[in-house]
Amino acid sequence: MNNTKKVDSLLKSVYADDLPGASIAIVQHGKVIFKNSYGAREINSKEKISSSTNFNIASLTKQFTAMAILQLAEKNKLSLTDKLSRFFPEMNPRLADAISIKQLLTHSSGIPDHYDYTNTKNLRHAHDRDVFHAIKNADSTYFKPGSKFRYSNTAFCLLALIIEKTSGLPYAEYLQKNIFFPAGMKHSTVWNENTSIFQPAAGYEFDKTENKFRKSQAEENMFFSTEGDGGIYTSVDEYLKWFNALQSGKVFSKKITDEARSIEFAIDENKKLGYGYGWFIDSNDVSKKVYHSGSNGGFRSFSFTIPAQNTLIVIFSNRADIDLEALVLKITHMLMPADKPFTKIEKLTS
Repeated sequence: MNNTKKVDSLLKSVYADDLPGASIAIVQHGKVIFKNSYGAREINSKEKISSSTNFNIASLTKQFTAMAILQLAEKNKLSLTDKLSRFFPEMNPRLADAISIKQLLTHSSGIPDHYDYTNTKNLRHAHDRDVFHAIKNADSTYFKPGSKFRYSNTAFCLLALIIEKTSGLPYAEYLQKNIFFPAGMKHSTVWNENTSIFQPAAGYEFDKTENKFRKSQAEENMFFSTEGDGGIYTSVDEYLKWFNALQSGKVFSKKITDEARSIEFAIDENKKLGYGYGWFIDSNDVSKKVYHSGSNGGFRSFSFTIPAQNTLIVIFSNRADIDLEALVLKITHMLMPADKPFTKIEKLTS
């Protein structure tokens, strides 16, 4: 059995035809060697997932938000050293004068999480503006900004607002004009109450008590709808265009793409592990590994790349009970048995 058949056999053992499933693509040395989809994008209709099915990609959104910030910096619209006070004069100066854009990008700001601060009364869908209002009066950070790593969705919600303030465009519109359209991503979008999603998958969580899948997306989760940290819907077909745009250097400059996919904050210097701008980086091998996971409601996503080898494994799923990172580790072992495995994200964030 060749390696791609092994991958297919593994995925068929994980995803049943009539249950929520996944879509995957694998690129090696610039060539798509495997692309397939498994399961149903909606349980009741039994309609099958395909490579054009749109999933909420959760925190993979962060790489797009980061690229938008880097574009604006490249155009001298902002600087990564700018403090938040430039954009949010109404924010408590203890935060606004201490935290920089770069610290938001690298999860090193120590900014407090918004979840416990948000006034959820009469709030059905939280958006980035709600995140800002939740933490704008906070008077302390978890640690001195720039001194530690602490993963932060709040940070990327604020980055989306900075994109809006700097560009004069809503975050979703900025991405359409400056990220999606140039990359050829015609069916990607940012969720909001009034947006139509192209061929959407429904997200599901498994209820062990009732032994059944339940929908888990924007209608069921108040914080599902924040934009800059996890709002994008896209497909495997579209994500391949994004990857090709990053690799080619023709859509986004090589300079900012290299910055995004290099260690900008060291999580473990001895092991050469860190965070770039929207990506985790494992440089503890001949070839640098660049990757990220996503989790939002019933959606899970994982993207693993080796830029120097023009290699990608991307998988989107509409069920929350499968560990995609562990699955991708198995796949990398099948396809690249001689390579060192990448470091699991939980080891970097714990």
